[in-house]
Amino acid sequence: MSALWDFFALPLSFDFMQRALLVAVLVGAVSAALSCFLVLKGWSLMGDAISHAVLPGIVLAYAAGLPLALGAFVAGLFSALATGYLKANSRIKEDTAMGIVFSGMFALGLVLFTRIPTDQHLDHILFGNILGVTPRDLVETAVVAGGALAIVLIKQRDFLLYCFDPQHARTVGLPVGLLHYGLLTLLALTIVASIQAVGIILVVAMLIAPGAIGFLVTRSFGRMLAVAMTVAIGASVMGTLISFHIDAAPGPTIILLQTAVFLLALFFAPGSGLLRRARA
Repeated sequence: MSALWDFFALPLSFDFMQRALLVAVLVGAVSAALSCFLVLKGWSLMGDAISHAVLPGIVLAYAAGLPLALGAFVAGLFSALATGYLKANSRIKEDTAMGIVFSGMFALGLVLFTRIPTDQHLDHILFGNILGVTPRDLVETAVVAGGALAIVLIKQRDFLLYCFDPQHARTVGLPVGLLHYGLLTLLALTIVASIQAVGIILVVAMLIAPGAIGFLVTRSFGRMLAVAMTVAIGASVMGTLISFHIDAAPGPTIILLQTAVFLLALFFAPGSGLLRRARA
């Protein structure tokens, strides 16, 4: 009992761990909510593309003395719009356009990072630095993640219909174009909020795994959303605490826990689990 108490109480005795846990919960919640729509829409690669494309925005924002979150958001939104433009005005498919845009933006970011003097560590940008969250970072994350989460939950029915059947959504009078670019904007905001926690490399896992787990274990979107948020928040909290005790990086630890839960769902999910289907 004492060991279990120490597991939770010891990390919470440090201010930096308290801030890290709060950021982990915020990021886990908004990532999980958005991941449900991305999984249904088939936009997992879009999250990967935008997460890589924010690097030049971060570097340029630092050079200009602007908030890094602003630069990351502008770069991420630009990459999403550029992908849509290439798809609409050329013969290449969407996945090809995403590959070209995100790889080009990521390469540009790496070149800028090596040429512009900065005190930012590349590892912290790529893999996150949740233990280095300052009170100001916590407030910024709370505003961005909280705002994005609120919009997703308020407009979830419209987004759900758009993800399932855009043509039907247009028929019933929903602004399909606004929903499309609104979802892309929310995706960019979520990635910006998640960079501090898991970095631009691992953020794509936060945007896929929770929704995929919810999709495997239930057929109701409401329950899918609840499962995804529970798994994401639980993995974020436990991953941060475990990383403290084993002296590991919090971001990868969080992703490993989510991956473990996904594997459990893949094999043991009611009705669709691989082992249950093999027995049937």
